[in-house]
Amino acid sequence: MIEKLENYGLNTTVRKPGTIHKVGIIGCGMIGQDVARLVSQSGTEVVFVEISEERRQEVLHSIDSHLDEIINGWGLTLGEKKIILSRIKGTVDYKDIRDCDLIIETISSEDPLEERKHLFEKIESFVSQKAIIATSVSTLMITDIATHMIHPERALSLNFFSSPATVKIVEVVRGLQTSDEAHDILCRFCNMIGKTVITVNESPGSISTRLIVTLINEACNSMVEGVSNVEDIDNIMRQGFGMQFGPFELADRIGLDKVLRYMNHLFDEFGLLKFKASPMIKRLVRANNLGRRTGKGFYVYDSEGRKTGTNVVSTQIKSNR
Repeated sequence: MIEKLENYGLNTTVRKPGTIHKVGIIGCGMIGQDVARLVSQSGTEVVFVEISEERRQEVLHSIDSHLDEIINGWGLTLGEKKIILSRIKGTVDYKDIRDCDLIIETISSEDPLEERKHLFEKIESFVSQKAIIATSVSTLMITDIATHMIHPERALSLNFFSSPATVKIVEVVRGLQTSDEAHDILCRFCNMIGKTVITVNESPGSISTRLIVTLINEACNSMVEGVSNVEDIDNIMRQGFGMQFGPFELADRIGLDKVLRYMNHLFDEFGLLKFKASPMIKRLVRANNLGRRTGKGFYVYDSEGRKTGTNVVSTQIKSNR
């Protein structure tokens, strides 16, 4: 038998059952990138899967740029940045998630339920039987998503807030068939990356989404009625109620297309008027004014994502006051 030097390496470890040594992320948008950074900073390897090589390169460049911003704000050193990036790999091949202990799906989809059903089935065909599979979508039922799985007991929802890097709370949602073991492993993972876990019962939108979209919707109604403008409404909620972001700025950070999608799902599920999206949200989405990532939403943003003013919709309201 030929002895290999790496067999005696200090980094050679035995994987204990129930521990997370490597995390896979499917679809690495803004949420996925924040999660990738958090996981890597905790000392765990990350591999993300994207739809094309071009998109893979874009994600790596975006993560690199964001780490530079943190360095400029004295929140990180260049050496720490290099270590973080060394643990993050990108791929277009699902075979590269085979040795992951946890998969987090963060895709954007036009047909969210059916695509996720097939995606979970696909993920399951590549990973081990013990791997946990989670979705970041909050308006769908994990029990529905897991219907095509051989082992639905390992499926959960993991709802990160915007942005995952700064908000310390996550919602963990169990499906009807989720096992205690899978739930406990996912909760330990969340603690490992510095998050406080709130376990909630399965319901479309769980807690956070149901409450925040109704706030955003009512803010739109107040603006359209001429009660006040975008900036003043946001200031009232920030300074009067201690919110980190006002409803309009928060909507821009989430993405107005996502807000609209969340509201459509909740309206279809419950049929309640409070979940019927404001025409203003629909108008902005039709114009591709989706928030920070497109440079325009309720506010206008520069190339670095900083607010430079309000969009034309709010200036129209001001002129009518």
